[in-house]
Amino acid sequence: METRRKKIGIMGGTFDPIHIGHLILGEKTYEQLGLDKILFMPAGNPPHKQNRIGRATDAQRVSMVEKAISGNPHFELSLTEMNDKGFTYTYHTLETLKEQNPDTDYYFIIGADSLYDFSSWREPARICKACTIVVAVRDHVPVEKLNEQMKYLSERYNGRFISLNTLNIDISSQLLRKWHQEGKSLRYYVPDAVADYIDKNHIYHITEGVGHNNV
Repeated sequence: METRRKKIGIMGGTFDPIHIGHLILGEKTYEQLGLDKILFMPAGNPPHKQNRIGRATDAQRVSMVEKAISGNPHFELSLTEMNDKGFTYTYHTLETLKEQNPDTDYYFIIGADSLYDFSSWREPARICKACTIVVAVRDHVPVEKLNEQMKYLSERYNGRFISLNTLNIDISSQLLRKWHQEGKSLRYYVPDAVADYIDKNHIYHITEGVGHNNV
């Protein structure tokens, strides 16, 4: 009897901060594709961009992801890209995971906007070989245009691209950082535990001439 292959989704990003849009997208991908779990994989920062003013440190971003996903049994934190160099290309991450887990099929989740930048990514053909690309639809991108781009990329890189049927939660981490700096509430845009952590550690407050190294 053939053993069933595992199906794991990957939600990558800086998560600075993680918000409900990320969580809803992860949950809907899990549900619609019948996955075993979703890996939330914070991206490492290049050394020259670490400890940036008004941004969270690597340790803080990891803590926020942990707090955001703690109540979901099929969400899991992955530190695969949080390495000493602080930066990993997607193709390398996926190939490493495939090598370590040959019994697993990976589903890499991206936003519709990223679909149009995909050809500029490092080794797009190797990315396609290592996973299925799951595309989250955005309201401002017509479905016909999205389908055309997925077909084009699929043929160019011999890949598999599928669109996700989910609501568009148009929230950006950049906007949330700006709101927090303006003294606006992040309640209901991020989980309560994340909002409390941001307040307690004074993340995203800009002090002139001072970087933030809170861990």
